[in-house]
Amino acid sequence: MPTYARFPVLFERGEGVWLWDKDGGCYLDALSGIAVCGLGHSNPVVRETIWEQAGKLVHTSNLYRIEPQEQLAEKLTHLSGMGNVFFCNSGTEANEAAIKIARIFGHNRGIKFPTIVTTENSFHGRTMGALSATGNASVQKGFEPLLDGFLKIPFDDVTALEEVASQNPDIVAVLIEPIQGEGGIQVPADDYLEKVRTLCDQNNWLMMLDEIQTGIGRTGKFFAFQHNNITPDVCTLAKALGNGVPIGACLAAGQAEKLLNAGKHGSTFGGNPLACSVALSVIEQIEQQNLTERATQLGARLLKEFRLRLDSNPSVRQIRGKGLMIGIELDQPCTELTGRALEQKLLVSVQRENTIRLLPPLIMQDQEADLLVETLSNLINDFTLNSAPNLSY
Repeated sequence: MPTYARFPVLFERGEGVWLWDKDGGCYLDALSGIAVCGLGHSNPVVRETIWEQAGKLVHTSNLYRIEPQEQLAEKLTHLSGMGNVFFCNSGTEANEAAIKIARIFGHNRGIKFPTIVTTENSFHGRTMGALSATGNASVQKGFEPLLDGFLKIPFDDVTALEEVASQNPDIVAVLIEPIQGEGGIQVPADDYLEKVRTLCDQNNWLMMLDEIQTGIGRTGKFFAFQHNNITPDVCTLAKALGNGVPIGACLAAGQAEKLLNAGKHGSTFGGNPLACSVALSVIEQIEQQNLTERATQLGARLLKEFRLRLDSNPSVRQIRGKGLMIGIELDQPCTELTGRALEQKLLVSVQRENTIRLLPPLIMQDQEADLLVETLSNLINDFTLNSAPNLSY
């Protein structure tokens, strides 16, 4: 089905931050397969793990114990400080689990129509529950009627959350991204998550964080919420957890831990031996190579260099980010820059029509980062100069 507007390039192999097309062209990947390949392409440890585990056991179903799954659950709960985890196959499935947790939490409190607060410009997935939670009308169009039970407010607006708290007794949870990725790398105030946590505690709501894009070291901590002095009740993961092997996870803590029991939820493939073994190897490499700290250092380097190169360009509204999650917002639509960058052998994306999104692998080296800055800065300057209106008469 033509569900993707694909670019006319076919990649056949990769190594680290580089991809090669079938004609031998070499491309710098500053998108990591949309925040997936944090360890880069063809990671040797991941490759060896896949080979070794596939030679032993790929699938048995969740009717039986799965040792790598148990080990991964132990690792994730230890790293997060949370209580337990449900494994699935994708981010949208992880968010579906979170939505079900919130709804059963509400019903257990006697709330007939439990409501989840989400934010404008958010993205939580494309299944009907996750799509209904998403705050982006363009991806929802044509799929109405959406599911009831979601209330949208502006992102990074604690006052708006306080107002809905006083007006809606059916609220049971708040579902937000620590940084909005698809929404254009929107970074909230430093104390935003603490304030949301406080409101959730005061109102007996679940605080649910969608860390599908921000998690697994991307922002400079293993979980983005670890930049703040909080622990959520629910946290969803996917993308970089498997470095390209599909896996999703929904972590729960406190009163959210015991809500999904036998028969309430499930997955045929979720948490299979292959995916969990790979995820364990990913976490191990992030820890051994201290890649969270590397994300902090390299992200700061990229922000500094982009600001130096683009500071004099009046079309650049803002350069923002945290760790290796960076957005460059222009004062004009710039979706064609994705294609222009591809012509220059660089992979980036554009969100919200005017923000260039960068999600480079955590293993990117300084020289590769410098090439990214030079190539993209030249593209932006050339694009804005040639796109500027002709004011001479």
